[in-house]
Amino acid sequence: MSESFSIDDLTAQEAELQFASFTNDDALELGSRLVEMARAINAPVAIHIERSGHTLFHVALPGATPDNDGWIARKVNVVRRFEHSSLYIGQMLASAGTTLADTYALSELDYAPHGGAFPIIVRDVGVVGVVVVSGLPQLDDHQLVVDAIRAHLARD
Repeated sequence: MSESFSIDDLTAQEAELQFASFTNDDALELGSRLVEMARAINAPVAIHIERSGHTLFHVALPGATPDNDGWIARKVNVVRRFEHSSLYIGQMLASAGTTLADTYALSELDYAPHGGAFPIIVRDVGVVGVVVVSGLPQLDDHQLVVDAIRAHLARD
C-alpha cells in the first residue's frame, strides 16, 4: 500500500472522489465492495458508512475488535468537524507541528486524526457522510477506502 500522502495528494483525492448522489443502495454497494477487498487481503477490519449521522452500513470482519469501533467513532468525528479525510487532518497537524488539543481544544479521546475515514462528498452539495475502515495501519486503512470509492465511482 502507499507509503505516505502529501496534503496535495489528499486534496486531489477529495476533489476526484465525489459522488453525483449517495443513496442507501450506494452505501450497501460500497460497503460490500470494501468487505470483498478486505477479505481478499485477510484484513481484520471494521467498516462503517454513514450519511447525515445515520448508519447505513457497519460490519466487523474476523479479527476486528471492539476497539475498532472506538477508532471509527473518533475518526468519524474528525470528518464531521473538518469535512476532510481524517488522514488529511492528521497530515495538516503534523506539518504544522501541532495537535488537535493545542489548535482546536479537541481531545484525542473524542477525535482521531489518523487515516481511515474519508468524506462522502456529493458534487455541488458537499460532505454528506463518511466511510471508515479501522484495523490496519492508518495509511493502509486510508488507501483501502480510497481504492473502494474509486472502484465504486468507476462502475458508473
